[in-house]
Amino acid sequence: MSQRTTGRGLIAAALLVLVIPAAWGCTRVLWNTNQHGVLTSRTMDWPESTEPKLVVLPAGMKRNGGKLGPATIVKENPAQWESRYGSMVVTVYGIGAADGLNERGLAGHLLFLPSTDFGPRDPTRPAVNAGLWLQYALDNAASVTEALKLLEGVQVVPAEARGHKATVHLALEDASGDSAILEHLHGKLVVHHGHEFRVMTNDPPYDEQLALLAKLDFSKPSSDMPLPGNVNPRDRFARATYYLAMLPEPRSDREAVAGVLAIARNVSVPFGAPYKDFGIYNTEYRTAIDLTQQRYFFELSTSPNLVWADLKRFDLKPGAPVMKFDPERIELAGDVSRHFVKAAAPY
Repeated sequence: MSQRTTGRGLIAAALLVLVIPAAWGCTRVLWNTNQHGVLTSRTMDWPESTEPKLVVLPAGMKRNGGKLGPATIVKENPAQWESRYGSMVVTVYGIGAADGLNERGLAGHLLFLPSTDFGPRDPTRPAVNAGLWLQYALDNAASVTEALKLLEGVQVVPAEARGHKATVHLALEDASGDSAILEHLHGKLVVHHGHEFRVMTNDPPYDEQLALLAKLDFSKPSSDMPLPGNVNPRDRFARATYYLAMLPEPRSDREAVAGVLAIARNVSVPFGAPYKDFGIYNTEYRTAIDLTQQRYFFELSTSPNLVWADLKRFDLKPGAPVMKFDPERIELAGDVSRHFVKAAAPY
């Protein structure tokens, strides 16, 4: 069973902040208050390359929630499904999706939450390993509400790759501006559902972030307001929420994307910046998604260029080929939709 928080306190959720020691990084920001469109951005902060690839996956693909790459990690009652919708995702180590958007305007992001506890395995429930948690939602749901209902019917189970455990929480948003944060705490699923849940980083669990809200006051913003500037989750969260509240109404798609990317860059972790107890976790890449226009933007930290692709330009019908783009092609910039090449299914 899950616990769920709902609400419409837009200003409240915009001021959430973390007040714990530094942990694994990543930041997600959702801009659903402008009149131009719904946009989101995220950073991926990690101690090594996750070997990111932009992959377009058509509808009609068969998947097994018990498979992590070629390995079977759940033998008893794995969830098995055929994707209803096509999607564009960024893969991690070639075995799962860390970020992505589907053709119906549902998008999502996996971020680390070290206190994650998926609980003991219940073999009566179909299992989806954490590496395919986001992909399962993108494959099968057209909205946040539909995704939440769908996810009640499966059990997310732990996964591990390259010595890293996927202790993650999931942020979802859709083209209507709806949003949800899903966390597994003490073996139970906790859901925060509502348009106001716009910023997410890492520990503590989200309900503790909400409890700390009243201690913040951004009601009189100015250039003299002191903002925390370090790389830990509490500082990144404070900066992201402050600048999100300051974004001006965009006059074009270009300005809207620039707005969310500006925040992602502001909360990025520079190379060599130390995380207490965890070493170095610089920002590997940044993404932005225009859910209204179904465009996906990607910025590798070691590349001088921003690239993007238009999901509507791809064939997403069942039987269409999987298409892939390697962001290490740093000679390319701008719209790279035509530079995707046919590829084998990553999972």
